[in-house]
Amino acid sequence: MGKGFFIDLTKCTACRGCQVACKQWHKLPAEDTYNWGSYQNPEDLSFITYKLVRMEEYEENGKVKDWLFFPDQCRHCISPPCKMVGDMDDEQAILQEYETGTVMFTGRTKNLFPDEIRQSCPYDIPREDEDSGVISKCDMCFDRVINGMLPACVLACPTGSMHFGDLEDIKAMAEERLAEVKQIYPDAVLGDPNAVRVIYLFHRRPSDYYHSAVASLHGPRRFTRKEAFARLFRNNRPRV
Repeated sequence: MGKGFFIDLTKCTACRGCQVACKQWHKLPAEDTYNWGSYQNPEDLSFITYKLVRMEEYEENGKVKDWLFFPDQCRHCISPPCKMVGDMDDEQAILQEYETGTVMFTGRTKNLFPDEIRQSCPYDIPREDEDSGVISKCDMCFDRVINGMLPACVLACPTGSMHFGDLEDIKAMAEERLAEVKQIYPDAVLGDPNAVRVIYLFHRRPSDYYHSAVASLHGPRRFTRKEAFARLFRNNRPRV
């Protein structure tokens, strides 16, 4: 079954320790940020930002009732649509490691069509480097995990919001915590627990957190017949 994350959003304080730890471990440069009217920064995921704590104000009757914090990252789908689409152009560009289930983007993603890869993702995760054409995202800290270490984001979390382990254990933990939270928040749900390896516990509607928080809110893009035939017969980019 591989590995998985459980992220309990009821315990997230938006400290952004996970966001910083991800940057540090992967040696990713800082973003050029600016004040765009939110405490959330940067504004979105990018080629150099694999993890982002999104922030939303939850309002009722014109008054802010809650802050919703959402550490967004790749869900490492059990059956990743990005890989299904990518395999049509280069089967070595996107890999799924057997032991952990990690979905990994390689340098060969420059052979793919970035808009198609991003549009295939129901969580709107992959991002392209415009200069190189390479596409990137969270890699589950695979180099740490295979050496018996926790992902950097999980290790850095100070509130117990983030957990990592064998997927079956993670799913059991998520279900147990959901039952507890439902006593206070009856509408609490788990995000796509049977389809992904990164399971979130939402105490309010997922749509209140982010427009692509769960697959049903966004969904992979469907190609028209014309686009499908054009894709089938077009000339692929040279393999490198």
